[in-house]
Amino acid sequence: MSVPVFAALLLFGAPMTAGSMPPAALALPPVQTTIEVPPPAPAEPTVAPAQTAPTPVPTPPAPPPPPLAPVDAPATAQSVPGAAAEPDDGQTVVVTARPRVVPGDPLQQVNAESFAVTQKVDEAFVGPVAMTYKRTVPKPIRSGLRNFLNNLREPAVFLNFLLQLKPGKAIETVGRFSINSTIGIGGLVDVAKQEPFNLPRRPNGFANTLGYYGVKPGPFLFLPLVGPTTLRDLIGGGIDRLILPVAVGDPFTSPYYTVPTGVVSALDYRAEFDEELNKLRTDYPDPYAAARSYYLNRRQAEIDALHAMGHAAPRPGIPLVTPDLVPLKQRPQPVEPTPEPAAPLPEPPATAPDQPALQP
Repeated sequence: MSVPVFAALLLFGAPMTAGSMPPAALALPPVQTTIEVPPPAPAEPTVAPAQTAPTPVPTPPAPPPPPLAPVDAPATAQSVPGAAAEPDDGQTVVVTARPRVVPGDPLQQVNAESFAVTQKVDEAFVGPVAMTYKRTVPKPIRSGLRNFLNNLREPAVFLNFLLQLKPGKAIETVGRFSINSTIGIGGLVDVAKQEPFNLPRRPNGFANTLGYYGVKPGPFLFLPLVGPTTLRDLIGGGIDRLILPVAVGDPFTSPYYTVPTGVVSALDYRAEFDEELNKLRTDYPDPYAAARSYYLNRRQAEIDALHAMGHAAPRPGIPLVTPDLVPLKQRPQPVEPTPEPAAPLPEPPATAPDQPALQP
């Protein structure tokens, strides 16, 4: 076989047998091919995704309130006495504070104005006339007129002690009236209060009887020509003044008696009350409140004394002005801080005396 033909058989894969194969080709071992498979990569740990907070949903803003309806008379700071007016820029809300209403004094504003007018009249006319009466009329005459008028009130005192179921005090009042009307020269001299009778005067009236049985004083009033009073005292005092005119008649119904006795009684009371009135005016920041407190506490003390079977007069130790009305003189004054003394400078250390040099 020629070489070209042999080559072609090798190329085209002609079947070969063992007899036709060369010995070297039969001795070749089989070829083993090893394929290395790489190990699988380790699985990465699965991390759960972090939970995030939900995003808040923005709340829509509330609608603005509807505009207020206009009023006929808007309240301003000028409606309050003593309040400073503020400029109205269209956006400022002004709140008007009303005066504090004191229990028992619902007519405080009217009473305070009446008190102010009365005080001006008193300072200009009544006070000077009353003090002139006190300076010019001798004290024995003033005391005699006062005793005479007080003696005429004893019948009303007697009746009210009976109404209060105090027969002992009623009998003492009859004895006092009899002694002063006879020995005391028609009441000009108060003999009954002296030894050996010892019958002091105990003021009483129908207003006290009402208060004794629990009738409240009612609203406080400050009336011109009357002064401080209450509804209960105004009614009770009117009934007391009607006893003699109704029971006796003339001369107690004549203006020739009522006018002079009313004037003398008012001037005498104003002259005796001058010191207390000046204290109420000058020692307290609110003279009206101090005068109201003085009157109400004094009247309550008189009624309390009736329950205690004592004299119908304020007892010692009862304050006639409430503690909240502190007099100006008793108000604590601001204390200026005392400067602390400066720290002393440190003293220089004491120098030791020169030591002699040691000799070797």
